[in-house]
Amino acid sequence: MVNKIYKFSEINMQVLEEIADFEQVRNREIFNDWFNFKFDINKYDEEFLLKLILANEYNIDFYLEFQLHFISPLLNKVYFYGKNYREWFHPEISGIVNGKILRGKSDFMVVSGDRKPKKPFFFLQEFKKQKTASDPMSQLIAQMSVAIEINKTNKMYGVYNIGRFWFFVVLEKITDNKYKYHESKAFDCLEFEHLKKIYTNLKAIKFHIQNEKF
Repeated sequence: MVNKIYKFSEINMQVLEEIADFEQVRNREIFNDWFNFKFDINKYDEEFLLKLILANEYNIDFYLEFQLHFISPLLNKVYFYGKNYREWFHPEISGIVNGKILRGKSDFMVVSGDRKPKKPFFFLQEFKKQKTASDPMSQLIAQMSVAIEINKTNKMYGVYNIGRFWFFVVLEKITDNKYKYHESKAFDCLEFEHLKKIYTNLKAIKFHIQNEKF
């Protein structure tokens, strides 16, 4: 029997439910530790974040390549590089989830491996405009479920954005065909205090990867 193949770019919530049982958790307690990470943003960080807002606030919803103008500078500032991990843009990833083959490219991964991606730690899924028929959360969850299978673990972390709004996501594997996902409230990256939280949350991911707690 040939396993059915799903491409990440074609996945929406209806398709996701064909793959396995994905249940939304209707509370956000799982984010408490992550979002309470202690990180002191210095004046140089603040100046950088303010300039990022000022340079993009009137155009962010219309960019054809959001990464080039906003996401890449922010990720470069976080600096997802270390002895056991590095960042990758548009890497190929594939795996089997509940007997189905899932494959495609991720917009951004933090992953171990020097020449090619090995063990995924964190995902970012980018959508360039607010008005879109695509489903970034479902595609992100699909990629995270593949990462759980690759790592032989039961939890994965990610974030997706639509225009100016960022949403953090945690996926948990409960059984072979059952998962639970947690979605944060929206963070508006053009609001200074929100952008500081996004930056701090990304720094928290880096800290935990460095200490191999994820």
